[in-house]
Amino acid sequence: MGRPATAPTVVVVMGVSGSGKTTLGRLLARRRGVPFVEGDDLHPAENIARMSAGEPLDDEARRPWLHTLADRIRTATVSGEGAVISCSALKYEYRQAFRAAGPGVWFLHLDLDPEVARARITHRFGHFMPAALLDSQYDTLEPLRPGEAGLTVDGAWGREAVLEAAEAALADFEGGAPR
Repeated sequence: MGRPATAPTVVVVMGVSGSGKTTLGRLLARRRGVPFVEGDDLHPAENIARMSAGEPLDDEARRPWLHTLADRIRTATVSGEGAVISCSALKYEYRQAFRAAGPGVWFLHLDLDPEVARARITHRFGHFMPAALLDSQYDTLEPLRPGEAGLTVDGAWGREAVLEAAEAALADFEGGAPR
């Protein structure tokens, strides 16, 4: 499934907390020469406070954040520049909203074993997402469906392997267009 010829690609690097979205997203954006948007930076203060306190977000709490991300996708599409955005994008309905915001949206799902994710979260500092909320993310996660534009890779692969797989799949999505 390719993108419309006139739409720039907006890559959403998705997955649970600790899957490597920010790290891989920054690297992919640099390689593609497009802006990187850290989705966690766009959470309303109330959401950050809730998660910091160990309270999982429900759809109502996520809604303003998802609208903000969709606005960023629209901006990246209208500008013609494209972007790479890190966002958990846990549910199919969220991904559909992102696709409605920009026809060139493509997802890179960093799938990760729960114990690996827990170890990563436990050993990182300065992030509001506690390991205690990881189970709620796995409970909410709806993997990419057949026909959804994107690629699922093992988030435990090395960075280079993930980037190479993503670039190959993106070339197919973009119709082999040079970047």
